[in-house]
Amino acid sequence: MRIIKHNTLSKPANSDREPVPAWGPRVLTVTSGKGGVGKTNLSVNLAIALTQLKQRVIIFDADLGMANVDVLLGITPPFNLYDHLYKGIPVENVLAPGPGGIRIIAGGSGFLELACLTPQQHSRLLDGLDSLNGLADFIIIDTGAGISKEVLAFCAAADEVLVVVTPEPTSLADAYGLIKVLDKFKLQRNAYLIVNQSHSERESLDTVKRIRLLAGNYLTIKINYLGDVRFDPCVSKAVKKQQPFLIYNCAATAGARKIAHAILHKTFTTEQQTAQGLPGFISKLGRLFR
Repeated sequence: MRIIKHNTLSKPANSDREPVPAWGPRVLTVTSGKGGVGKTNLSVNLAIALTQLKQRVIIFDADLGMANVDVLLGITPPFNLYDHLYKGIPVENVLAPGPGGIRIIAGGSGFLELACLTPQQHSRLLDGLDSLNGLADFIIIDTGAGISKEVLAFCAAADEVLVVVTPEPTSLADAYGLIKVLDKFKLQRNAYLIVNQSHSERESLDTVKRIRLLAGNYLTIKINYLGDVRFDPCVSKAVKKQQPFLIYNCAATAGARKIAHAILHKTFTTEQQTAQGLPGFISKLGRLFR
């Protein structure tokens, strides 16, 4: 089986940024078993870390009805996902600039309708996502926590699912519950763990070991470890100031950058190419919505 890398295509002239592969931007779903583990904060900072690696990144806030990426960053986009789905605003107009060169599709918080989309709105959402196909190298889907049907659909359709977990027992239990559902319905063959708010490398590795032990005994899904982001006072400071913590030179910054580097240089098998990227994501998501 031949192995190739995401960024093995030749570079265009006068550019030091890798071109988008033929199968389109990579779609990463960032999710968690429970809320309060720092999932959205990690999504934002990983996106910025990828832009620092010369990637174009769009964050799609898919925490339908409870979105808060824009709040976390202290920005007020003129339009959000609600405007696209219910008012017909083109998704290109919904894209808002964020810090570090990222772009954001804000979800719109407090709209009950977003949590109960009709088939027509699902179709409009898919059409809107399709229009992003030349605008990014990575699309990061920030889902809600838990195992709602929308969360599972975004997990199943993505190229990779990044599961954020903290060392606390409740987070471990809920992360394993989410992974168990992904495995039971064969939604993904791999789950990529990010341990957040750990106090040491040993604590991070122990967290991964505990989940792998359970998965190895009962599941077929493969548990991959991407890295950790250590507990750091600068994260809380950044959240209060509505800033990404990557602007601070701290332990959390180093962790996020290391994970972004691992994501960028992840390898894929030839067989995976045909189903990857945004077109494959949209096709799978459409089938799941139906």
